[in-house]
Amino acid sequence: MKKSLSVAYLLWFVGIFGILGFHRFYLKQPGSGFLWLGTAGFLGFGALIDLFIMPKLIQEANSIVGCV
Repeated sequence: MKKSLSVAYLLWFVGIFGILGFHRFYLKQPGSGFLWLGTAGFLGFGALIDLFIMPKLIQEANSIVGCV
C-alpha cells in the first residue's frame, strides 16, 4: 500500500510534533519508531529534522513497497 505524505505529516503532528514517532511506525520503520518513543524523538531534534525530510522518507517507504 502506497504511503501518503499528508497522513505522515498528520501522524507527526498528532504524535506531539513527531516526538512519539507515530509517523515512523506508519512508514514501516519500527526500530526508529521505538527509538523515537524512548528518547522523545532524540530530545525533539530528530522529530524536527523529520519535519523537513518527510518527503524523502515517504519516497523511500514507497520504493520499498514497490519492490516487494
